[in-house]
Amino acid sequence: MSSENGNENCLGWAARDASGILSPFKFNRRPIGNDDVSVEITHCGICYADYIWTRNKHGDSKYPVVPGHEIVGLVKEIGSDVQVFKVGDRVGVGTYVNSCRKCSFCEDMDEINCEKSTFTFNAIDEDGTVTKGGYSSHIVVHERYCYKIPDDYPLEVAAPLLCAGITVYSPMMRHKMNQPGKSLGVVGLGGLGHMAVKFGKAFGLKVTVFSTSISKKEEALTDLGADNFVLSSDHNQMKALVKTLDFIVDTASGDHPFDPYMSLLKNNGVYALVGFPSEVKFSPASLNIGKKTFSGSITGGTKETQEMLYFCAANKVYPKIELVPIQYATEAIERLEKRDVKYRFVIDVRNSLNQH
Repeated sequence: MSSENGNENCLGWAARDASGILSPFKFNRRPIGNDDVSVEITHCGICYADYIWTRNKHGDSKYPVVPGHEIVGLVKEIGSDVQVFKVGDRVGVGTYVNSCRKCSFCEDMDEINCEKSTFTFNAIDEDGTVTKGGYSSHIVVHERYCYKIPDDYPLEVAAPLLCAGITVYSPMMRHKMNQPGKSLGVVGLGGLGHMAVKFGKAFGLKVTVFSTSISKKEEALTDLGADNFVLSSDHNQMKALVKTLDFIVDTASGDHPFDPYMSLLKNNGVYALVGFPSEVKFSPASLNIGKKTFSGSITGGTKETQEMLYFCAANKVYPKIELVPIQYATEAIERLEKRDVKYRFVIDVRNSLNQH
């Protein structure tokens, strides 16, 4: 078991190089500041970001990388000035753990867009250390970047909301996709796509799922309750839906054409892209004719993330997960990269971290 100097206070699992293979790693969390919360991590979702930075796909991984930014757990200690949380509270930590707290974005509690927003892992924090994520025993974070998990909401199911959930909820709310009776298209049916379907149904929308795989039809209609399924490679099925959709949420990160989907939007329709294909290319006519909007998005601010958690509890919106021990994390990330998961892996940190 590797460590930094022999008297560390946190046990995690880290990737040491671009092989992405994870193994136990001891390191130090910072002492608790006046405004900090120390969270005993019970569960952590596995996100595509974990694949990217454990495998150095962007060329900026700072090894050893302790991934994980869909974190839930219990408050075990608080700083003297903490106002919102108490010991024992059920909390979550999402994709960022710091920001400047002064700019207009921070003032609006939209911290994800702050230029000094600090990612939960593989980023440089204000003290110069590299942030380390939720594949670990605990995390220390300023209370501003913690979220209350409602008491009746299962912790393991809450984890994926903190990235996958908010990534689709944020643009759906911004573009007023919560209007009952409107029509929504969801492109791709992975961790993000299945949440877009669930939110769409909770908002009272008529939801159509688009996929390149016919094998997804049964799960889209039966497991997730979508109203319609379209094989996107079938030109006749696509043509039948021209100008029928009010909204599209595109979660696909594989390269795909955009013009065929843009043609499905009604006049004034909105296309929200949350995936990361290698390029976005469509005819200006696909956008201009019909006064359509094409928009991008990542996750969301603290205010919106907390609102989403309350919404999910009130409306019984639950991600579908596969619960795995931390010893399986390397294999789970490999399966995620191959899209072999329904629909989000969640690590059972508390019950597996100390097992060998």
